[in-house]
Amino acid sequence: MFFCPQCFNMLVNDMAGEHHAFQCQSCPYQYPITHKLQARTVLQKKEVDDVMGGAKAWETADKTEIRCPKCDHDFAYYKQIQIRSADEPMSTFYRCCNEECQNDWRQD
Repeated sequence: MFFCPQCFNMLVNDMAGEHHAFQCQSCPYQYPITHKLQARTVLQKKEVDDVMGGAKAWETADKTEIRCPKCDHDFAYYKQIQIRSADEPMSTFYRCCNEECQNDWRQD
């Protein structure tokens, strides 16, 4: 994307005439296209934080009888957290009690 240096609007590709150019839609600025334009920017991903508090947060969680959708274990730890507005119901997050599985899922 290219932007107009005068009014900072995005330039659009004007292919109506013989000469190709990027043209501003709100002022007379034109940027002539004389060669192939190509640019690539690789974005760096941020490190993701564990919003559920990590493994230590599940140590104090309550346990309930519910079947894990991944390994069919009969028990899971659960937490209820308000992630939407106050008039919406709380979301329940589960973690399988099976040490080999520890699947996480949620129920709204």
